[in-house]
Amino acid sequence: MKRIFYLLPLALFLVLAAYFALSLRPGRDIHELPSAMIEKPAPAFELPGLGDSAPLALNALKGHPVVINFFASWCVPCRIEHPLLMRLAQQNRIPLYGIDYKDKPEDGTRLLATYGDPYRLAGMDRDGRTGLDFGVYGVPETYVIDAGGIIRKRFVGPLTAETVDQELLPLLKQLGQS
Repeated sequence: MKRIFYLLPLALFLVLAAYFALSLRPGRDIHELPSAMIEKPAPAFELPGLGDSAPLALNALKGHPVVINFFASWCVPCRIEHPLLMRLAQQNRIPLYGIDYKDKPEDGTRLLATYGDPYRLAGMDRDGRTGLDFGVYGVPETYVIDAGGIIRKRFVGPLTAETVDQELLPLLKQLGQS
């Protein structure tokens, strides 16, 4: 029985060493959060429109690749990301739809009225159910969904110009979005 007490610290050390070895292997992006939703159908949703926007439903978006951005008025990184989304919308480079996550409708509407509305349509996920179905950890999060409604990529945190140019636009081109 005493041997178990002597071997327990060694066993714990080996488990921790294996975890760190796997976590720090070359080529692994430490910022990427795994998602069980990648390569799976996007969860169906029907959300009321935000402000003057028409309702937003997944079924209406099928048939071509789309980008869905979860945002909120209370989210500071969302405001950092917003000018980039506005530039992309003005250039009409991506089919961008927004979901205002766990926010008051009037606050989300005010955000888009103040800083501009980059979304083709924006829906209101006041209780967070749609975000939960997608596996949203926090906002902003952006999902690329192909023409068949399959989630192909998830971006956690604010998009950057580099991420858009090196990952998002090439993926949309590959999926058939011009």
